[in-house]
This record gives sequence, structure tokens and C-alpha cells, in this order.
Amino acid sequence: MSKRVLITGGSGLIGRALAKELGDHGHQVMILSRNPAKVVGLPAGVGVEKWDGRTAEGWGELIESGCAIVNLAGAGIADQRWTESRKRVILDSRLLAGQAVMDAVRQAKSKPEVIVQASATGYYGPDGSFDKYEASPPGTDFLSQVCVKWEESTAAVEALGVRWVVARTGFVLSSKGGALPRLAMPFRFFVGGPVGSGRQWVPWIHIADEVGAIRFLIENSDTSGAYNLAAPTPATNRTLSRELGSTLKRPALMPAPAPMIRLMFGEMSSVLLAGQRAVPSRLLAAGYKFRFPELRPALRDLL
Repeated sequence: MSKRVLITGGSGLIGRALAKELGDHGHQVMILSRNPAKVVGLPAGVGVEKWDGRTAEGWGELIESGCAIVNLAGAGIADQRWTESRKRVILDSRLLAGQAVMDAVRQAKSKPEVIVQASATGYYGPDGSFDKYEASPPGTDFLSQVCVKWEESTAAVEALGVRWVVARTGFVLSSKGGALPRLAMPFRFFVGGPVGSGRQWVPWIHIADEVGAIRFLIENSDTSGAYNLAAPTPATNRTLSRELGSTLKRPALMPAPAPMIRLMFGEMSSVLLAGQRAVPSRLLAAGYKFRFPELRPALRDLL
């Protein structure tokens, strides 16, 4: 059954791919953006509505019975060093967007059917020693606490009778943006290799499965709560580097030492030097079939 789907933060990598995925399957998609005039190149049939990123003003009336809201809004995690001011922007942008969604749902005469709240596998903290399932506790570092508060920002919709789903996304692989093109660049110049020890786990997911899983969660009314959006075969950074080199027919022999990464990126280096072995147990149990469950075919498809 087709739905109207409103996507906050929908002009980014995941939002654009999700808009196409949903549109291709018959849903009516509307992206909410602070600068609609700058949102160009969207798939045919996808609309854009202006919003201020912090209130329901101007878009709350778009909510209709049975619709879905996907809340992706938030400042980039890995765009720049984590100064105290940048950390505040990262957190506040997410909390304000969540507040806007809550205000819109409270004001709506007809409630949406589901809210899909974005989060990340960073919720579990920089610990790769154990498998991380959806019931695993959160970490205590900055990124973990951002994820906890991000999820909490819309959790109250359940008390309003709205289905609430949390998408804890891993490392999204896409040829159109994100980290993969930047990771691949050194390999193209024959200077690629693992980052740090290379033993840290990378909870990767192909962009097709990222948006496919979100669509699955929107369309399946039996789903609720948190879901790890990561491939069922997580890889270490060393394995990712080896497969990148193999795909590009380049060596993977030039490691980036951890001290250098810490010097370059400061506290944000934890995103590169630590990881989580996130397992998509609930997603698999719900019946989602991964298009790219293995790393090598995923990289070959993209690169």
C-alpha cells in the first residue's frame, strides 16, 4: 500500500537514495529542506517543502493518516574536527529536528502511521570485542551519547499511538558520496592500506540495502523499536582495505598509523580507529533479504 513519506534531512546521500527507492515502489515522497532552491537533481516525482530544521511550521499540515516520517536530519558527524562548538552543533541539530517531528505529530489532526528515526551503530560505543545486538547497552563516549539522545528525541510518539522504528545505520557504502570514494582515493594512487591496527570492525552496508531496509521497515507494520542496519557479514578494517585493493587492482600495503590519524582528526579519530561488530539480528528475523550480504560483491557493484 502506497504512503506519503516525509523525509527530514532528505537532500543528503541516504535521503536522495531513499527518495528514489520509495518513489520507484509507488510511494509519494516529500523532502523537507531548509534551502529548497538548492535541492536539485532529485528523482522524478519527489517534492520539496521548506522547513527551518527546528519547528513544525510550514510542513506539519502535510501529515496525513497512514503516512510515514523518516527523520534523517542532523549535522555531519565526520565533516570536521570535533571542537566543543562542533559537538554542540552535532547534538543540537538532531535534538531540534526530533523536537520538530514531535511538535508536528502532536499538532496533526490525523497521526502518521510510523516514524523512522535515524541513529547509528556508534550507539554501542567503540568496542569490537563482542557482537552488538539491538538489546546491547549503549557506550559512554560522545558519539554513543549523541545516538542515545537522538533516538530519545522522537521516542514519545509511541505514547501518541504512532509506530516508532529506529534505524541504527552502519558504514554506508556508496559510489555517489560518503566515505567510500575518499577511502578508495589512496588506493587509486597506490598508497592505500588499513587504518590504525586494521583490527577494528566495520559494520558496513551497501546503499541499496540501507534504503531497502528503511523501506522494508516503513512497509511492514509488525516492525518497531531498534534495528541494526549493517550487513550480516561485518568486516575488519584490514579486510575492507584488502577487498578495496583487490577490487581496484591495487596493493593494500600502506597503513595509516593510529598516532597520525589521532593527530589529524583529534577526538573524531575514534570513528576511524574503533568500530562495532553490529549484527542485524532483528532485521533478519523480520524477514529482510539483503541484496549485498557479502563485502566483495558489494564493492564490485559500486566500484
